[in-house]
Amino acid sequence: MVSSTAPQLGRNWSLPNILTYARVAAVPLVAGFLLGPDAPWARWTALAIFVAAGISDFFDGYLARAWSQQSSLGRMLDPIADKLLVSAVILVLAANQTISGATLWAAIVILCREILVSGL
Repeated sequence: MVSSTAPQLGRNWSLPNILTYARVAAVPLVAGFLLGPDAPWARWTALAIFVAAGISDFFDGYLARAWSQQSSLGRMLDPIADKLLVSAVILVLAANQTISGATLWAAIVILCREILVSGL
C-alpha cells in the first residue's frame, strides 16, 4: 500500500512528474535501441524500456492522486509523453521496415488516432 504522505520535492519535481520526465527521456533511448545495432539484445532492451515507461504511466497518475500532487504541468505533460513514446516507436518501426503492409496501415491509424484525440 502507498503511504498517504509524500516526499516534498516541489510541485514540478514531485515523484509523479519525475516519472513523466523519465518517460519523455525514454523516447530517444527506445528509438536509439531500435535504430541501433541489428541485434536481439537491442530490441529486447528497447522493449524493456518501453514496458517500464508504460508501467510508469500508471504509477505517475496513481501517485499524483494518492499523494495529492496533481499539477497543471503533470496534466499537460503526461498525455504528451504518452503520445511521444507511442508515436516514436511506430515511426521507427515503420522506418526500419519492421512493420509493413497491413500492419503499417494499422499503425498509421493508431498514430492518427493518437494525434486527433490529443488535439495536437
